[in-house]
Amino acid sequence: MTGSFSIEPLASHHERTAFSCGIDALDRYLQTQATQDIRRHIANCFVAVPLNTSIIAGYYTLAAASIPLNELSEVQRKRLPKYPVLPAALVGRLAVDRRYAGRSLGSALLFDAIQRSARADPAVYALVVDAKDETAAAFYRHFGFSEFVSRQRTFFLALASASKLTR
Repeated sequence: MTGSFSIEPLASHHERTAFSCGIDALDRYLQTQATQDIRRHIANCFVAVPLNTSIIAGYYTLAAASIPLNELSEVQRKRLPKYPVLPAALVGRLAVDRRYAGRSLGSALLFDAIQRSARADPAVYALVVDAKDETAAAFYRHFGFSEFVSRQRTFFLALASASKLTR
Protein backbone atom coordinates (compact mmCIF):
# COMPACT_ATOMS: atom_id res chain seq x y z
CA MET A 1 0.00 0.00 0.00
CA THR A 2 1.23 3.51 -0.76
CA GLY A 3 -0.47 6.48 0.91
CA SER A 4 -4.13 6.49 0.00
CA PHE A 5 -3.66 3.85 -2.72
CA SER A 6 -3.40 0.11 -2.74
CA ILE A 7 -1.31 -1.63 -5.42
CA GLU A 8 -2.72 -5.04 -6.25
CA PRO A 9 -3.05 -7.53 -9.10
CA LEU A 10 -5.59 -6.57 -11.76
CA ALA A 11 -8.90 -8.37 -11.15
CA SER A 12 -12.33 -8.46 -12.75
CA HIS A 13 -13.82 -6.01 -10.23
CA HIS A 14 -11.44 -3.19 -11.23
CA GLU A 15 -13.01 -0.46 -13.37
CA ARG A 16 -10.90 -0.27 -16.54
CA THR A 17 -13.11 1.58 -19.01
CA ALA A 18 -12.63 5.06 -17.52
CA PHE A 19 -8.81 4.83 -17.39
CA SER A 20 -7.15 7.55 -19.47
CA CYS A 21 -3.46 8.40 -19.29
CA GLY A 22 -3.45 10.33 -22.57
CA ILE A 23 -1.64 7.64 -24.58
CA ASP A 24 -4.15 5.61 -26.56
CA ALA A 25 -1.99 2.47 -26.75
CA LEU A 26 -1.59 2.35 -22.95
CA ASP A 27 -5.30 3.03 -22.34
CA ARG A 28 -6.35 0.41 -24.88
CA TYR A 29 -3.94 -2.19 -23.47
CA LEU A 30 -5.48 -1.95 -20.00
CA GLN A 31 -9.03 -1.94 -21.35
CA THR A 32 -8.72 -4.78 -23.88
CA GLN A 33 -5.47 -6.76 -23.66
CA ALA A 34 -4.19 -6.97 -20.07
CA THR A 35 -6.53 -9.75 -18.95
CA GLN A 36 -5.58 -11.89 -21.94
CA ASP A 37 -1.86 -11.45 -21.21
CA ILE A 38 -2.45 -12.47 -17.58
CA ARG A 39 -4.46 -15.53 -18.59
CA ARG A 40 -1.76 -16.59 -21.09
CA HIS A 41 1.03 -16.05 -18.52
CA ILE A 42 2.68 -13.44 -20.75
CA ALA A 43 2.59 -10.61 -18.22
CA ASN A 44 1.09 -9.74 -14.87
CA CYS A 45 -0.67 -6.43 -14.39
CA PHE A 46 -0.70 -4.51 -11.12
CA VAL A 47 -3.02 -1.59 -10.51
CA ALA A 48 -3.03 1.31 -8.10
CA VAL A 49 -6.52 1.94 -6.75
CA PRO A 50 -7.68 4.59 -4.30
CA LEU A 51 -8.60 2.86 -1.04
CA ASN A 52 -12.12 1.45 -0.87
CA THR A 53 -12.72 1.86 -4.61
CA SER A 54 -12.29 -0.18 -7.78
CA ILE A 55 -11.08 2.79 -9.85
CA ILE A 56 -7.71 2.29 -11.53
CA ALA A 57 -5.46 5.30 -10.94
CA GLY A 58 -2.39 3.71 -12.52
CA TYR A 59 -0.96 0.39 -13.60
CA TYR A 60 2.14 -1.45 -14.70
CA THR A 61 2.89 -4.82 -16.24
CA LEU A 62 5.64 -7.17 -15.18
CA ALA A 63 7.04 -10.06 -17.23
CA ALA A 64 10.10 -12.27 -17.39
CA ALA A 65 12.93 -11.06 -19.60
CA SER A 66 16.63 -11.49 -20.16
CA ILE A 67 19.52 -9.17 -20.89
CA PRO A 68 22.18 -10.25 -23.39
CA LEU A 69 25.52 -9.61 -21.72
CA ASN A 70 26.83 -7.87 -24.85
CA GLU A 71 24.09 -5.21 -24.45
CA LEU A 72 25.90 -3.86 -21.39
CA SER A 73 28.91 -1.56 -21.40
CA GLU A 74 32.37 -2.99 -20.78
CA VAL A 75 32.43 -1.39 -17.32
CA GLN A 76 29.12 -3.04 -16.39
CA ARG A 77 30.18 -6.44 -17.79
CA LYS A 78 33.41 -6.47 -15.76
CA ARG A 79 31.61 -7.16 -12.50
CA LEU A 80 29.31 -9.86 -13.85
CA PRO A 81 29.69 -13.55 -14.63
CA LYS A 82 30.31 -14.28 -18.30
CA TYR A 83 26.90 -15.85 -18.90
CA PRO A 84 25.46 -15.08 -22.35
CA VAL A 85 22.25 -13.66 -20.81
CA LEU A 86 21.23 -12.38 -17.40
CA PRO A 87 17.78 -12.83 -15.84
CA ALA A 88 15.61 -9.74 -15.70
CA ALA A 89 12.08 -8.52 -15.12
CA LEU A 90 10.44 -6.30 -17.73
CA VAL A 91 8.13 -3.44 -16.89
CA GLY A 92 6.39 -3.52 -20.25
CA ARG A 93 3.94 -0.73 -19.51
CA LEU A 94 3.54 1.87 -16.78
CA ALA A 95 0.82 4.52 -16.87
CA VAL A 96 -1.03 6.88 -14.54
CA ASP A 97 -4.54 8.16 -15.22
CA ARG A 98 -4.54 11.91 -15.90
CA ARG A 99 -6.87 12.49 -12.94
CA TYR A 100 -4.12 11.22 -10.62
CA ALA A 101 -1.09 12.84 -12.27
CA GLY A 102 1.30 14.80 -10.07
CA ARG A 103 0.86 12.61 -6.99
CA SER A 104 4.08 10.56 -7.43
CA LEU A 105 1.97 7.56 -8.34
CA GLY A 106 4.31 6.65 -11.23
CA SER A 107 7.20 6.48 -8.77
CA ALA A 108 5.14 4.36 -6.37
CA LEU A 109 4.28 1.93 -9.19
CA LEU A 110 7.94 1.70 -10.20
CA PHE A 111 9.00 1.06 -6.59
CA ASP A 112 6.36 -1.65 -6.31
CA ALA A 113 7.74 -3.31 -9.47
CA ILE A 114 11.25 -3.17 -7.97
CA GLN A 115 10.08 -4.74 -4.72
CA ARG A 116 8.09 -7.50 -6.46
CA SER A 117 11.06 -8.31 -8.69
CA ALA A 118 13.45 -8.41 -5.74
CA ARG A 119 11.11 -10.81 -3.88
CA ALA A 120 10.56 -13.11 -6.87
CA ASP A 121 11.59 -16.73 -6.38
CA PRO A 122 13.49 -16.88 -9.68
CA ALA A 123 16.63 -14.76 -9.47
CA VAL A 124 16.34 -11.40 -11.21
CA TYR A 125 19.46 -9.37 -11.89
CA ALA A 126 17.80 -6.21 -13.20
CA LEU A 127 14.61 -4.42 -14.08
CA VAL A 128 14.22 -3.53 -17.78
CA VAL A 129 11.96 -0.78 -19.12
CA ASP A 130 11.08 0.56 -22.55
CA ALA A 131 10.49 4.31 -22.52
CA LYS A 132 7.72 5.41 -24.91
CA ASP A 133 9.12 8.91 -25.33
CA GLU A 134 11.73 11.30 -23.98
CA THR A 135 9.55 12.26 -20.99
CA ALA A 136 9.40 8.60 -19.94
CA ALA A 137 13.14 8.22 -20.59
CA ALA A 138 13.85 11.17 -18.28
CA PHE A 139 11.63 9.56 -15.61
CA TYR A 140 13.70 6.35 -15.68
CA ARG A 141 17.05 8.20 -15.84
CA HIS A 142 15.98 10.12 -12.72
CA PHE A 143 15.88 6.81 -10.83
CA GLY A 144 19.31 5.70 -12.06
CA PHE A 145 18.35 3.50 -15.01
CA SER A 146 21.05 3.08 -17.68
CA GLU A 147 20.36 2.87 -21.39
CA PHE A 148 21.39 -0.30 -23.22
CA VAL A 149 24.36 0.06 -25.54
CA SER A 150 22.45 -0.69 -28.73
CA ARG A 151 18.76 -0.15 -27.86
CA GLN A 152 17.52 3.41 -27.84
CA ARG A 153 15.11 4.23 -25.01
CA THR A 154 15.45 0.79 -23.43
CA PHE A 155 16.86 1.00 -19.93
CA PHE A 156 17.85 -1.28 -17.09
CA LEU A 157 18.62 -0.97 -13.40
CA ALA A 158 20.36 -3.66 -11.39
CA LEU A 159 18.08 -4.72 -8.54
CA ALA A 160 20.96 -4.34 -6.08
CA SER A 161 20.93 -0.62 -6.90
CA ALA A 162 17.15 -0.44 -7.29
CA SER A 163 16.47 -1.87 -3.86
CA LYS A 164 18.23 1.13 -2.32
CA LEU A 165 15.57 3.39 -3.87
CA THR A 166 12.76 1.67 -2.02
CA ARG A 167 14.24 1.74 1.47
